[in-house]
Amino acid sequence: MYAVIRTGGKQYKVSQGDVLRVETVAGDAGGEVIFDDVLMVGGDEGLKVGEATEGAKVTGTIIRQMRDKKVIVFKKKRRKNYIRTQGHRQNLTVVRISGIS
Repeated sequence: MYAVIRTGGKQYKVSQGDVLRVETVAGDAGGEVIFDDVLMVGGDEGLKVGEATEGAKVTGTIIRQMRDKKVIVFKKKRRKNYIRTQGHRQNLTVVRISGIS
């Protein structure tokens, strides 16, 4: 069985036992998280999309909170002596999917 969930403005196809890196979800390591925004559920019974997925939820366990690798933002305007360099590290949560219902 698999599901498509939406969290942090992105969509993920998940099945039981998968490990995901998603945008920050509140909670500590070892805590449980519930994803209510399920877009699609598929499996042996067939495919459920739209209103048929109301009440469906995906549960997971938070493995750890982390930060992604640094992304360098570089801006330059030629002949104007304008150069700006900035770094950004995104906060992430690592989640193991424990069930789809």
